[in-house]
Amino acid sequence: GFTQVESTKVKPPRVGEALISFECVVDQVLPLGDGPGAGNLVIARVVLIHVQEQYLDEEGMLDTTKLDLVARMGGSYYSRVIPESLFEIPKPVRGKGVGIDQLPPPIRNSNILTGNNLGRLGNVKQLPTEEAINEMANHSLVKVILDKNLFPTAQKEALERLAKSWIEAGRTEEGLALLYYGLASN
Repeated sequence: GFTQVESTKVKPPRVGEALISFECVVDQVLPLGDGPGAGNLVIARVVLIHVQEQYLDEEGMLDTTKLDLVARMGGSYYSRVIPESLFEIPKPVRGKGVGIDQLPPPIRNSNILTGNNLGRLGNVKQLPTEEAINEMANHSLVKVILDKNLFPTAQKEALERLAKSWIEAGRTEEGLALLYYGLASN
């Protein structure tokens, strides 16, 4: 019941109703067994991508929030991707980030920071300098937390929550400097 549309670079037609379709050339087929339920791993090279224009943003990039995507989970489970379940981890423009492994264990094992927060921290290009860490003592919100005479654990938690809010607001480097400052001050 679907509309066959002639492909541009390969012989098989594509599905006209598909929001996005790929024209591919098979490079390799690897058998994954010969018993019941065995299959093949097909390695293909994409030679052309077709995207319906209404699913692109004003910059010509795919707008994930406009798609009604389904994610394959384990077993018989699937997940429907809705705008409320999406989150973004900005990627560095060039090169790799420092990586989560370079963060001190108290930051990596925080009960306040989420996996998304840690992913963003791992994407920074360099760890904070001593100067950036020391500057945190002069920040007005940090001063408010320090002036409350909280128990050290409550103070550390308040600094982590502030750092988390900065990370989620896109102020990742400042958030990381604050987390390092929190470690040094406790």
